[in-house]
Amino acid sequence: MRDAIRASRADYTEIRLERSWVTTVAQRGRRHEGATTGVDEGGCVRVLHRGHGWGLASFTSLEQLPAMVERARELSLAVRLDEPIPWVPVPPREDDVLLDLDGDVRGIPLDEKRSYVDRLNAAMLEYDRRIVNTKVAYRDEVTEYWYGNSEGTLLYQQRPEFTISAHAVARESGTEEQALASVGGRSGWNSARNEEDRFRAAAQRAIDLLAAPRVGDGRYPVVLDPRFAGVIAHEAIGHLSEADVILEDSQVAGMLPLGRKVGPDCLTIGDDGHVAGLRGTLPYDDEGTPTQRTLLIQHGVVVGRLHSRETAARLAEAPTGNARALSYRHPPIVRMTNTFVEHGEGQLDDLLSGIDLGVYAVDVLLGRTHLDSFSYTAGYGRMIRDGQLAEMVKGVTMAGNLFDMLGAIDRVSGDFTWTESGGGCGKEGQSPLPVAEGAPHVRVSSLSVGRPA
Repeated sequence: MRDAIRASRADYTEIRLERSWVTTVAQRGRRHEGATTGVDEGGCVRVLHRGHGWGLASFTSLEQLPAMVERARELSLAVRLDEPIPWVPVPPREDDVLLDLDGDVRGIPLDEKRSYVDRLNAAMLEYDRRIVNTKVAYRDEVTEYWYGNSEGTLLYQQRPEFTISAHAVARESGTEEQALASVGGRSGWNSARNEEDRFRAAAQRAIDLLAAPRVGDGRYPVVLDPRFAGVIAHEAIGHLSEADVILEDSQVAGMLPLGRKVGPDCLTIGDDGHVAGLRGTLPYDDEGTPTQRTLLIQHGVVVGRLHSRETAARLAEAPTGNARALSYRHPPIVRMTNTFVEHGEGQLDDLLSGIDLGVYAVDVLLGRTHLDSFSYTAGYGRMIRDGQLAEMVKGVTMAGNLFDMLGAIDRVSGDFTWTESGGGCGKEGQSPLPVAEGAPHVRVSSLSVGRPA
């Protein structure tokens, strides 16, 4: 890789190489849907000539590297620009980062992983006769990653990851309900094991929803659980703070200008790619920039954006370590890592206090955002009556204008937690990118709540 960079005739050259060991196991009901294990390896060359566009070439054999450097150079020269692409310099560094493998999944036989999935599935399917269908999806990965550029940066990273997801379906007297659960992290086999209780809880939740009434349509005070609040921070604020989107879409650019007051003093939202163990955590992004903690909203005021080296230069700001690529097959674009709502004061009971009739929204089943509009369906809800949690309800969908919702936040609790979800983020065909969210409970004074569409 070093030799290929030295031989490049471009003004700037960077190379990413990856080797990933991946295992997947899936089961639906009593049927095994598949179990695979394999190694994927390849690389990507990206070059830039002043006054020209980016040239990018991906490949699957290291023997192709010299030819791909030249191919990327040709592609760069094929695009002429009136103004050169700006680029913020980052101090060069050499570093090896070996994350804790936490029980290297590459040493666990496939049959043992299949047996574990069987147990997780049985924990749901055999829990109650009303559980009529289940699905379990297990995935683990260990990636060796090399990065180098013509500025002198050379990095090596060893990245473990696992995700497990559960889907339980309950049916009785013509009524059918479902519950989801997932867990994941930048860790290995030791952390992935012993999740049977989580899966039984998903089965129980699907059963409980069978008898749960639907929430009445209307406007209510709403308390969001940490999972729900974290997802909204990611979807509604995080994506609008990605600087490449801001530069490409004038509508987005006008929504979160620096200095705009969008929420109360108790609301602080940010992104942090340096928290140990989370799926969005990496020491460096895919341009060799160290990840960091970046505040996006502080005390209700827009104070920051997420950047690559190019977008930082275009907006005369500092890079934040948020240029990420799904794999060597893709170019880096501006992406979130671990998005969070900063903790406030008090506990859940403090937020419930004073609410005569309201809704407690738990987890996220479905979600959609478009610019400043949102619609989210909770996994389930609880009614709040006289300051206390009451009966479970379903059909809890919240919709409205993002900035109206932010302005209606009146309390943020101090019980912050990171969500150990196995989900991912999608953007420009790169999905699912590993990310995480964290938040405390958040109270909104008034939201439109009703049935899912």
